Amino acid sequence: MSDQRIVPVILSGGSGTRLWPVSRESFPKQLWPLVSDRTMMQETAARAAGPTIAPPVVVCNQEHRFLIAEQLRAVGVHDARIVLEPVGRNSAPAIAAAAELVAEEDPDAVLWMMAADASIADLPALYAALDAAVTAARAGYVVTFGMKPTAPETGYGYIEIGEKLPDAEGVHAVARFHEKPDAATAERFAADGRHLWNSGMFVFTARTLLREMEAHAPAVLPPVQAAVKARTTDLDFIRLGAEAFAAAPSISLDYAVAERTRKAAVVPADLGWSDVGSWSALWDLGEKDDAGNVAVGDVVLEGAQNCYVRSDGMLAAVVGLQDAVVVVTEDAVLAMHRSMAQDVKKVVDRLKADGRPEATAHNRSYRPWGYYESLIQGDRFQVKRIVVEPGRKLSLQSHYHRAEHWVVVNGTARVTRDQEVVILRENESIYLPLGCVHRMENPGKIPLTLIEVQSGAYLGEDDIVRLEDTYNRV
Repeated sequence: MSDQRIVPVILSGGSGTRLWPVSRESFPKQLWPLVSDRTMMQETAARAAGPTIAPPVVVCNQEHRFLIAEQLRAVGVHDARIVLEPVGRNSAPAIAAAAELVAEEDPDAVLWMMAADASIADLPALYAALDAAVTAARAGYVVTFGMKPTAPETGYGYIEIGEKLPDAEGVHAVARFHEKPDAATAERFAADGRHLWNSGMFVFTARTLLREMEAHAPAVLPPVQAAVKARTTDLDFIRLGAEAFAAAPSISLDYAVAERTRKAAVVPADLGWSDVGSWSALWDLGEKDDAGNVAVGDVVLEGAQNCYVRSDGMLAAVVGLQDAVVVVTEDAVLAMHRSMAQDVKKVVDRLKADGRPEATAHNRSYRPWGYYESLIQGDRFQVKRIVVEPGRKLSLQSHYHRAEHWVVVNGTARVTRDQEVVILRENESIYLPLGCVHRMENPGKIPLTLIEVQSGAYLGEDDIVRLEDTYNRV
């Protein structure tokens, strides 16, 4: 690779509904460890690192900012620029915002755009393909990576290969982009050697991307430029101007630029790539037993064949099933034939239409200070488990409708209650009457775990009056 460093741009805006019930809007698939012991975000960040690669720009949902920052720090990425989208507007506005930020320093910087939730098995092949793509990008092309099909997949778009580029070895012009095909067309595409899966990874300079965006998607650039100009710094995050960014159309980079530009190019590659877009894909990627089963978590299999079974909660026992997917979480179970993996989204849509919280949120809710989960809910009371990481603290707050009782079961808590400050240790408790101003923090070196008993007429999470907050949520 050249001495000029490449800037990875990691887009983390999807919700991964086809991997429900594990992936949900509150905690989507890129934040889960699905193909290794690292999360998909961590795998992506680690892949996009090296002496010739600059720290990444990560564009994400503002609700996930602390989770993403923590996951990046856990794999040694301490200097990422994390850009917060006020609203989701698909990949074209997201990458345009990243390109505008990078162009302020170096408009000829090469950007390597990728999703946060894909899997790549062959890293040497990836870096060889990246070398070829960078050469073409510096020559003014918008370069994508085309993956050699391993099956007649109907869930991917396809790229038809054109002529070789004379000034970039291993790179071809794009003859045509194709939408997700029907089964017969996918069979033909997979067999003819001229069609590749569209991976959604792109390489281009900031200058090229912004120029092509201005030419082919003129409605995208002005609101994005205004949002970048109106940005603010929030702790370690870059917060785009909300009103301006919301005015941008919701459109993918494929539709906005790649399918319209005359500078589209493709690097044919065989990287062991998967978008990890379904439970069937995770069966393909998983380590199988002698009967072809992939088992993750507390699972017992008897007479099962070619199944994917995952439990993130209770014991899951599967007897005599073939080609099945069974996924167990603390509050939902999914059971289906593997061939129906693309239809999970229909279940999520039905749950949303019925107003079911399981469609979008897990029972465990993550916060910048740790997480909480509901254990018991009844008439006028609720019991939660709360875990606060060392050195973290909740906001200074009060409630209009509920009182709380806290019991420490592990660690040490420093509790503010109106004018007093109390230290609580294991098996000690405190009562917080209705309306009192209170705060909890963990001054210790180990996680603080406590049981919270709420009582009152209304127990919703929106009954919080924040008076002061370390994480700027007031």
